[in-house]
Amino acid sequence: MNEMTVGGLKVRLTGGADGEGGGEGPLVILLHGFGAPGDDLVPLAEVIDAPDGTRWLFPEGPLPLSLDFGGTRAWWIIDFARIQEDRAAGRIRDLSVEVPQGLALARERMLGFLQELPRQLPIDYKKTVIGGFSQGAMLTCDAVLQTDYPFAGLVQLSGNLLAQAVWSPLMTKRRSLPVFQSHGTKDDILPHIGAERLRDALTQSGLAVEWHSFHGGHEIPYSVLHQVSGFLTKVLTTA
Repeated sequence: MNEMTVGGLKVRLTGGADGEGGGEGPLVILLHGFGAPGDDLVPLAEVIDAPDGTRWLFPEGPLPLSLDFGGTRAWWIIDFARIQEDRAAGRIRDLSVEVPQGLALARERMLGFLQELPRQLPIDYKKTVIGGFSQGAMLTCDAVLQTDYPFAGLVQLSGNLLAQAVWSPLMTKRRSLPVFQSHGTKDDILPHIGAERLRDALTQSGLAVEWHSFHGGHEIPYSVLHQVSGFLTKVLTTA
């Protein structure tokens, strides 16, 4: 595995021709969720099947969290106490009407990363899939909607519809983009209905959503990893 800095973000690079991201093969970019270490998703490169030579890039959230979270990272700070209160009260929070306070800065950092990436790595965005888990999923969805890079696909693992007033008008320009989306029916961090709202908004705007609902919580089960393998093989082989 190779570590480097791209656009101010620490990234881990693996796979490719040499196991350290070498070569010019397809690229998969995956962002971890809130409260996870920067290398949280790196093991997925070993268990998800993808075309030969595929490189895997794992950016690390720029914001360190307190010791209560074990020195982990975030893309923007969330009100975790409010989430816990909602869970305790059985309230289902509708994130589609919210624009997180830190989203604009997180977006700026992500767009800077995407702009700098081709200067440091051989990359063809037509052979690049971007996505993530939880907060990382939502940030990559935002980045795809805010840019015109010709990505081969978008992966949304346990994300929700955010900032609908901002996102919805941007969705139609991504018509026909392949999207893989999964969510647990028992997720008590980001509600399943929020994922359904995202699925419906993307589908109504013409994106090609492959939807996978599973019996489970805020997680990535093996069944989903198997389905992601098929998605990546399909979109990166035909790219």
